[in-house]
Amino acid sequence: MADHTPHPPVTPAPAAGGAADGPAALSVDDVYGAQKMLSGVSRATAMEGSRYLSGLIGSPVHLKCENLQRTGSFKIRGAYVRIAGLSAEERAAGVVAASAGNHAQGVALAASLLGVRSTVFMPVGAPLPKVAATRDYGAEVRLHGQVVDETLAAAQEYAHETGAVFIHPFDHRDIIAGQGTVGLEILEQCPEVRTVVVGVGGGGLAAGVAVAVKALRPDVKVIGVPAAGAACYPPSLAAGHPVAIEGLSTMADGIKVGRPGEVPFRIVDALVDEVRTVSEDALSSALLLCLERAKMVVEPAGASPVAALLAEPGTFEGPVVAVLSGGNVDPLLMQRILRHGMAAAGRYLSLRLRLTDRPGALATLLGVLSDVDANVLDVIHVRTDPRLGLTEAEVELHLETTGPEHCAELSTVLRASGYTVMP
Repeated sequence: MADHTPHPPVTPAPAAGGAADGPAALSVDDVYGAQKMLSGVSRATAMEGSRYLSGLIGSPVHLKCENLQRTGSFKIRGAYVRIAGLSAEERAAGVVAASAGNHAQGVALAASLLGVRSTVFMPVGAPLPKVAATRDYGAEVRLHGQVVDETLAAAQEYAHETGAVFIHPFDHRDIIAGQGTVGLEILEQCPEVRTVVVGVGGGGLAAGVAVAVKALRPDVKVIGVPAAGAACYPPSLAAGHPVAIEGLSTMADGIKVGRPGEVPFRIVDALVDEVRTVSEDALSSALLLCLERAKMVVEPAGASPVAALLAEPGTFEGPVVAVLSGGNVDPLLMQRILRHGMAAAGRYLSLRLRLTDRPGALATLLGVLSDVDANVLDVIHVRTDPRLGLTEAEVELHLETTGPEHCAELSTVLRASGYTVMP
């Protein structure tokens, strides 16, 4: 275990426009304090080796499994530390939060454990399993707004009207200190680590991990990974201050944030070595890999570090620890993501064919596919369409394959058998 010695604090710049909770110095000693507070509350989650990823980058890769944390994500750490730090008067007023999922559940459970009343605002379209889980953890759930910004505004208005304490998901020193306990566990479980890769949304987890890791092991590289469709940190780091971005579009709702937090931004700017974005294809491929190879159910945001490893495997110094930040994924979304991930990995092929409309034609086609070991997932047979000739039919096929080479073989065999493969 690394020595626990005092280190100079990181002092974020003052928050603009009354955002967050003002400037506050944060050091590794605060993270140790949070770790002590979380004893018996949060789990010291497992560290699992990944043989596949280790072979890919040529050095050991370990997965820090926060998807197995209480409530299914790291969020319970920061939420508990934040609420535990409230005065008796503040606790009596209750707490309020806004979230589409993980933060909602973390606040609900933390408040229940501390005997504090909690109200959580969630978007109207929030997945039903996440709404149900938040209620089960003890919160009063109020559905409001179509997007998180509207939900956030409603929660802040509620706080103003009732006196309840608003628990921000990432823009507070206590939240960051709690998330930083992930970094302490990484150094304890994998003292030989050279690179830590962590997802980035608002920046609370990345900032906390960086405070802990850089204070105790400044030689260890910390890399943050946002989704390319919601990457507010690259332009903010370039500008030197938090910048709001619009048009967010990503399946990774856990890191779908339009503006960095004031407090975590200064820490990320000072301590995180690099920020790399990942595509939606990389995210879905990473989620599929976690499920198949690591036997881990991980949400898209939690898979972002793995996506970065898959995208540029030769650019990481090992041993590497990739933080799987959460596993709360809606089953319906999981179904769509897995199919997308299979397509991105070249294991799912969708194509349309023209064939002669005669008895047995479809059975003959399926026989050709069987001969080349294609697994037919779905068949749509169209016989009446203005685009088709009198003796023509069109078939749309959804096939499971073994990879890109198998896809190419299928197309070649179909054309050689006389079928017209439509673009």
